[in-house]
Amino acid sequence: MPRGRTRPGGPPQKPRGPKPGPAREEGPQRIAKLLARAGIASRRDIERMIAEGRIALNGEKLTTPATLLENLNGVTVDGQPVKPAGAARLFLFYKPAGALTAARDPKGRPTIYDKLPPNLPRLMPVGRLDYMTEGLLLLTNDGELKRQLELPKTGVVRRYRARAFGDVTQAQLEELAEGVTIDGFRYGSIDANLERRTGRNCWIELALTEGKNREVRNVLAHLGLQVSRLIRTHYGPFTVEGLAPGDIGEVQRETLFQFRRTLK
Repeated sequence: MPRGRTRPGGPPQKPRGPKPGPAREEGPQRIAKLLARAGIASRRDIERMIAEGRIALNGEKLTTPATLLENLNGVTVDGQPVKPAGAARLFLFYKPAGALTAARDPKGRPTIYDKLPPNLPRLMPVGRLDYMTEGLLLLTNDGELKRQLELPKTGVVRRYRARAFGDVTQAQLEELAEGVTIDGFRYGSIDANLERRTGRNCWIELALTEGKNREVRNVLAHLGLQVSRLIRTHYGPFTVEGLAPGDIGEVQRETLFQFRRTLK
């Protein structure tokens, strides 16, 4: 089993049995939503899988993600029955640099799943980290929790530390709080602070809520900086502190339950 680290919430603890999560809707629901909750994939990926003919109900291939079901009885993915959704779980993984946030890579590069220990449930990453970006990557077995954490409107703050080469002032960094447009692409407010400088090398702390593709690297490059190391240190209240690259720990059920109640 993975190392039992939890942040926040003190020393590792053994699970004490499932805690109730947020109330779930009653009655028929879209199959894409049910499958996401069961940890099969994100809703978007499930819609693609349905279009590819990979999902069936009682042996008949489905043609629309709007299919309404009470449960997943009789549903198969790639011919395999789908297990009912279990209690939501959340893991903290220190993604090392040089690993893709993907299930597989056509070029044969290592992925996060090559770095994870065995005997874990089926887990999906919450958002992504670039190939060479390291640090905190949340993993969950619950598609709805994944979606909640990824949506910008939820307002979950991501924090990073970047080591960069070049010249920048605190005043320039503070201007990022107003957002910035780069090559016609708009990035939202970023709280950035110059942590320390040694010659033309510096460390910069950044906090943001959108987490768009390569956002930190693109914004710092716009300021004339060359990023040599990028670490995500926090995702909401969860931190990478205490984890070494490749380590994983699970958030305590009670901590997860209380955190979900704070999400918008």
